[in-house]
This record gives sequence, structure tokens and C-alpha cells, in this order.
Amino acid sequence: MLRPCRDRPLIAALLPPTCALCGAPGARGLDICAGCRAELPLNPHACPRCALPLALSAPPGLACGTCQRQPPPYAVSHIPFLYRDTMASLIRGAKFHGKLNLARLLGLCLAQSVRGEGIEPPEVIIPVPLHPRRLRQRGYNQALEIARTLSRELAIPVDAHSCVRLRSITPQEGLDKEARRQNVRGAFGVERPLRFRHLVILDDVVTTGSTAAEVARVLLAAGAHRVDLWALARTP
Repeated sequence: MLRPCRDRPLIAALLPPTCALCGAPGARGLDICAGCRAELPLNPHACPRCALPLALSAPPGLACGTCQRQPPPYAVSHIPFLYRDTMASLIRGAKFHGKLNLARLLGLCLAQSVRGEGIEPPEVIIPVPLHPRRLRQRGYNQALEIARTLSRELAIPVDAHSCVRLRSITPQEGLDKEARRQNVRGAFGVERPLRFRHLVILDDVVTTGSTAAEVARVLLAAGAHRVDLWALARTP
């Protein structure tokens, strides 16, 4: 169950929640109604390493062919939704249109999924960093805003300073997997010693996993013992 924050009843009384998708009254103090929440596209049968959606006939717990041949540097992934339809609308609103209420909603949905699956908690959450120029343009990092909600709900600290983006990259949209991998190579670094052994990388959407793999690589090189990947949505 989503846990309401202590201030939510007062906020709801002053500003009644409205579903961000259909405009109906929100449910349980959130900006989504029960009907739209039930229609969010799930990713229930996926590769445990990269969360790629698999055929229903695939044995549970079996990694996809790509991860069997070349496992990513992150140990496991938890990505409960597919990037399409209503979930895509929520993520685009949080990412490109300054709707930080949607970032909070996405964080609550992910926290609910993590608790429901009984996932082993990490010691710290590391949101994928933005380049300083992009951060100035957008005004916020949506991954960090989602991570802050996760932190409050799951009592896991956020480290938004150790991992940094060293250079700006060409937008990943439209690039194939190899081009994406080359595009992010050397784009991230670790500026301070890591105090934690088990970390989670937090992003909003995963397409090929190239960005998360590069972040995991530099975190492991900096002394992390295990790096997992959490995100809201996986592209099919």
C-alpha cells in the first residue's frame, strides 16, 4: 500500500488531488484515480538482469539471451512498468514539463512495487546525474526528484553528489544499442570515495541499459561491491 505522508490530509483539503491523466478526482490523496492507476502498463514477466519484457512462455527467473551472453555490470533490475501509453505520459510530464507532482507520484508507484516484491534494499540510491548545463536548462533532475520520494517512503538515503556527469552527450533517441553504448562511454565519474557497498542506480526510463551500465561500471570501479538498477519503465 502507498503510505500517505503526514501532511497529505492537509494538502488534500486545500488542494484536492486531480488525476493527471483523466482529470477525475485523485485516489488516496494522489494525482491519479483508481481507474487510471489500474491501467498503467505493467512489466510482469521480464529478464531479472535488464528487465527486458519476455514472452510469457519463458521460464520465470531466466535471463534474456543478451544477458546470458554478455551480462550487464548491474546485478539485477527492477522496472515494474512499460514505457508506453499512460506511463509514458506521466514520465514525459515529469521529465520535460516541470510537473514535479508527477515525479512524486512516480516515486510512490515505484516504492509500492519495491515493497510489494520484497526486494532486498540497497544501502543508498544514486540517481543518474544530469550534466550541469542540462540541469540549468531544465531546472531539476527528474531522477533525483523520484529518488527523494523513494527515500522518504523506503527510508533509504539518496547520494546525489558522488556520481557526476563529466560531459554532455548527444541525445540517445534514435541511436542503436552500440551507438548508445559508445555515446555514454566516459560520460560519468565518481568524485568522492564511496561509503556504501550495495547501491541502486535510479532512472526514469531504460531503453537499452547503456546509460545504467556505464554508471554501474564507474561505481564498481570506484569500490562498490554490488550495483542494482531501479527505474519506472522499460521500453519494449
